[in-house]
Amino acid sequence: MNLTDSQIERYSRHIILEQVGLAGQEALGRAKVLIVGAGGLGSPAALYLGAAGVGTLGIADADAVDLSNLQRQVIHHTADVGRPKVESAAERIRALNPEVTVRAYPERVRAANALAIMRDYDFVIDGTDSFAAKFLLNDAAYFAGKPLSHAGILRFEGQLTTIRPGASACYRCLFREPPPAGAVPSCSQAGVLGVLAGVVGCLQATEAIKYILGLGELLTDSLLTYDALAMRFRKVAVRRSPDCPLCGDRPSIKELVDPEEAACELRP
Repeated sequence: MNLTDSQIERYSRHIILEQVGLAGQEALGRAKVLIVGAGGLGSPAALYLGAAGVGTLGIADADAVDLSNLQRQVIHHTADVGRPKVESAAERIRALNPEVTVRAYPERVRAANALAIMRDYDFVIDGTDSFAAKFLLNDAAYFAGKPLSHAGILRFEGQLTTIRPGASACYRCLFREPPPAGAVPSCSQAGVLGVLAGVVGCLQATEAIKYILGLGELLTDSLLTYDALAMRFRKVAVRRSPDCPLCGDRPSIKELVDPEEAACELRP
């Protein structure tokens, strides 16, 4: 693709970066990123990827906007309460950057549809809020061979890692299976600092852009934790487990299944 004069002006602050340039901006324009969850994490990720000129954004979410969402889900406005989140998110992205193609999936990603939805995308962002969804996305990305940015937030803390199937530790290497239902409180029970979602969601968008451009070091084989109260980031090395039931030496998970629901966004 050749950038138009208006595109060169829009993305000028990218283009003047030696590591990006015209070729990098054109690569962003060809890229396709899927965001599962148009909530606290998906909102900032979608806005910044749209602003960056990522050519196609997929947004998957089955929920409608609730008033309690607006404290952190910045892609939605008060007038959107009651609307499907994918409609609200798509409208904001198109208003911000009409050149971005937005594909809306007003459905929950499940074992039956995950691989079909992921098929056409280069990178997947996990913006979900339940362990069941996170384990499903991890497994689906592995079977689809798609890089995945996992993140979770709760109270004042967040965590994220980037997974490259077959080349790095996966989510099940860190956490073998979802915790029992009710073992960990959800954000609706324990609360979450609104701006925390912005920080972590933007980091996920950063990982997607770095992957598309082939720049820097991804958070593969690393778990980055963030304590907002202490304003402290900590990067912990992790490694692929040979006993992992998904990507280990003798995998027992051979197909996608829907894990039992266990709500919460951050596993201690």
